[in-house]
Amino acid sequence: MIYPKSIATLIEYFQKFPSIGPKSAQRMAFYLLRMPITEVEKFSQAMLEAKNNIKNCEICFNISTSTPCEICASTSRDRSTICVVAETKDLIAIEKTNEYKGLYHVLQGLISPMDSIGADDIRIKELLNRLVNEEVKEVILALSPSVEGEATSLYLTKLIKPFNIKVSRIAFGLPIGSDLEYADEITLARAIEGRREI
Repeated sequence: MIYPKSIATLIEYFQKFPSIGPKSAQRMAFYLLRMPITEVEKFSQAMLEAKNNIKNCEICFNISTSTPCEICASTSRDRSTICVVAETKDLIAIEKTNEYKGLYHVLQGLISPMDSIGADDIRIKELLNRLVNEEVKEVILALSPSVEGEATSLYLTKLIKPFNIKVSRIAFGLPIGSDLEYADEITLARAIEGRREI
C-alpha cells in the first residue's frame, strides 16, 4: 500500500530510531494518528523542549540542563576518581547502583573502525586534558565487553599509563539467576578473572 505523503514521512522518521524496523515504525505512526491532538501537541512539545534544553556538560560530556552538570558541580563527589563510560545511559546505570561516588567522563561513543569512528571522533582528548589539570588517582574503565569496548579500553590504557594514574576496569561476569551452561566462553572467562575472595 502506498501511504499518503505525511504518513510515509512519519514512518520514515520513526525508522531512523535505533532498533525500529519498518513494521514497528508503521505501528508507531498509526498509534500517533489515533492519539488526541492535545496529546500529540504535548508529545511534540516534549521533544522540542528536550532538544532545546538538554546540553552536554563542558567537563564530563554527560547530558544536563546546566553546565557543569550536577555530578561535576557536586562538592560531595570523590574528585580523585573518574569512571569512563561510552554513553550517558551507562552513567545512569552506574548511578542507579548508589555504589560509585566519583566523577565520570562520557566518551560519546567507542572506537569502531568498521563504523569509521576513530579516537579523534570521541571525547578521548578531553579526558586526557582532565588528567593533566585535575588530581586524579584512578580511572575506571566501564566500557562494554564488545570488540569496540575492548579496543577503546586498550587504547585508553596505553594513553593513561604514562600519567602514573591507576587504570582499572569493571569486572564482567554472570548475571544473577543465570545458568552457567548458557553463558558464553568470554563471559565465563571474565567472571573467573574478576573473581574475589569471600
